[in-house]
Amino acid sequence: MNLNSVKNVKLPNAGPLGALAKVVVIGGVGLYGAMNSLYNVEGGHRAIVFNRLVGIKEEVYPEGTHFMIPWFERPVIYDVRARPNIVESTSGSRDLQMVRITLRVLTRPLPDMLPTIYRTLGENYADRVLPSIVQETLKAVVAQYNASQLITQREVVSREIRRILHERAAGFNIALDDVSITNLTFGREFTAAIESKQVAAQEAERAKFVVEKAEQDKRSAIIRAQGEAKSAQLIGEAISSNPAFITLRKIEASREIANTVANSQNRVFLNADSLLLNLQDMHIEDVHLASPQKSKNSIPERTRESEQAAAKASLASADS
Repeated sequence: MNLNSVKNVKLPNAGPLGALAKVVVIGGVGLYGAMNSLYNVEGGHRAIVFNRLVGIKEEVYPEGTHFMIPWFERPVIYDVRARPNIVESTSGSRDLQMVRITLRVLTRPLPDMLPTIYRTLGENYADRVLPSIVQETLKAVVAQYNASQLITQREVVSREIRRILHERAAGFNIALDDVSITNLTFGREFTAAIESKQVAAQEAERAKFVVEKAEQDKRSAIIRAQGEAKSAQLIGEAISSNPAFITLRKIEASREIANTVANSQNRVFLNADSLLLNLQDMHIEDVHLASPQKSKNSIPERTRESEQAAAKASLASADS
């Protein structure tokens, strides 16, 4: 075979189709480069760029649209807004009571330290760091307090946990915006002991109230007895000094009875003696004559006249 003849072979011209293919290939490469050379960083996010030649760049890109070299670089976007994380821990208190604490922590990465966070922790930094430091902090703080102090000094305990967590998280370039205790649960034995204590305290208060009430009843009975004795003494003195006192009381009683009978819609057929309406048999004038004329306790003339008039009015109303 003659090699000289091979060198002189002329290839056929591609013509317009070859030129079109070149344009399509160049346009496709250009379009691919244009579409993959731009990336967006949304609000509340930051981006770092990984380069296949130099690794992670130290620059942190803010919100907006940025340029990168296709295939050689790719962006890693972080959410730098505060995110809630719920961590539960079961710890022992100083008096050996088991306490279950639920802690809510708001965390976010430090934007300027994102390249370091990506190198050391990766993108799921919260899942790698928070469970361990929160568990250790809770166990260390809860062990310093009794079970009752965890209830009465809850704000102090929460503040101590927040201080220690801030120090521990700062070593991992993580900021804590808020730390709060959302749930605090004790064991069944401690809960039963608290309920028994509350019941005993209520029983003691009830017994104290009963004692005080009995003391007050005793005092009121003594005062009431003294008042009745004094009243009986005064009534006895009034009867002994003036026999008309009994007659006056009878008149008052008959007046009330007559008023009740008169206002009643029912008809009463009873003996006048049982209703104290027999004022004509009381001998009011005889009682008046038997009493001293010049005694200080004697009933005046006007009083006797008014009493007799009231008695007659009562009899008239009773008869009607």
